[in-house]
Amino acid sequence: MAHAQIPQISARATSLRDQVSESIRAGLISGELAPGQIYSAPQLAAQMGVSATPVREAMLFFEREGMVTKMRNTGYKVTELSDEILDGAAEARILLEVPTMAKVARICTGEIAEKVEDLRALAHELNDAAERGDLVSYLQADLRFHCDFLALAGNPVIVETVSSLRTRSRVTGLRRLAEADSLVASSREHEAMIDAALAQDANAMEAIVRTHIGHVRKEWAD
Repeated sequence: MAHAQIPQISARATSLRDQVSESIRAGLISGELAPGQIYSAPQLAAQMGVSATPVREAMLFFEREGMVTKMRNTGYKVTELSDEILDGAAEARILLEVPTMAKVARICTGEIAEKVEDLRALAHELNDAAERGDLVSYLQADLRFHCDFLALAGNPVIVETVSSLRTRSRVTGLRRLAEADSLVASSREHEAMIDAALAQDANAMEAIVRTHIGHVRKEWAD
């Protein structure tokens, strides 16, 4: 049974199950939980410092999402995704996220502008994680940043759908980029999104988000 580099759970999530789910999701996306490998709930729970119950609950969700398969008496096998599935998920993200983020830019005044500015602290957290080469923390913060930003457009269905699509991503090339100190450059695109929104520049926002998602199937992929 494979060994996984899963971190201690994040204190930012709202419940223990959410914390465990965040860590496992990031492990799936980054490839720390490797496609084709089998992991047991007790093994992952021990690494995260929790009981096996929230791990099993999280794995049930990812099983429904098609990201893992329960193997009788052994654990959970991480799904191997084809290039077609990965390309399709990235294309769907572009179709959803580009116009939604442009909408946020167009309506970015008053309370929405304040919430956009509040995201700058999370952008700094992303930069710090990129500089440390802490991929799982980076991906946890990245998911929060994008979902919180998209939520400002007022459509929770889009947020939920994008979150699911992001789980289907595989960005195993991030390890190579982090080791080459190249991840920080793309991480700074998050602050560029904040600046575009505060300037109410929808065209600039569209260009930044399209480029940012494009990394997923190019330099962020192995």
